[in-house]
Amino acid sequence: MSGPRLVLVGPMGVGKSTVGRLLAERLDVGYRDTDDDIVAAEGREISEIFVGEGEEHFRALEKAAVATALTEHRGVLALGGGAVLDADTRALLAPHPVVYLSMDVEEAVRRTGLNVARPLLAVNPRKQWRELMEARRHLYEEVATAVVTTDGRTPEEVTQAALDALELKKA
Repeated sequence: MSGPRLVLVGPMGVGKSTVGRLLAERLDVGYRDTDDDIVAAEGREISEIFVGEGEEHFRALEKAAVATALTEHRGVLALGGGAVLDADTRALLAPHPVVYLSMDVEEAVRRTGLNVARPLLAVNPRKQWRELMEARRHLYEEVATAVVTTDGRTPEEVTQAALDALELKKA
């Protein structure tokens, strides 16, 4: 099959970038993050795109970035937290091994403090994070080949759990 060895989805702050890099190292493949692709292509941070052009514009950029990466990349691919909102993107993910990295709100607070530059969490971050998860959890589960809980685990433990869940070894 062409495309990534595996795709990581999950909420902001769950550790997709950290675990993605570890997975790529363990599998001896490249790592790619569609949020990084957008930042590189646009020459500015995602929060600036949200503020300048709005969420709808950002989601269009994200949809295109994911479609391109699914075609071009052969390693570990991490998607932005909201990428699964788009039905076309979810359909594109169907043939790929997808790991949903999950965590609860207490873990999100512990990891990020929910005070970093997250445009969707600007006011009442705990409440907004819960609402985002209520809206997205079923979408993460829909696209997931495997679900790996990150609560109370080190990045190395999450990496091993993802490899075990997909029964992956080096190519």
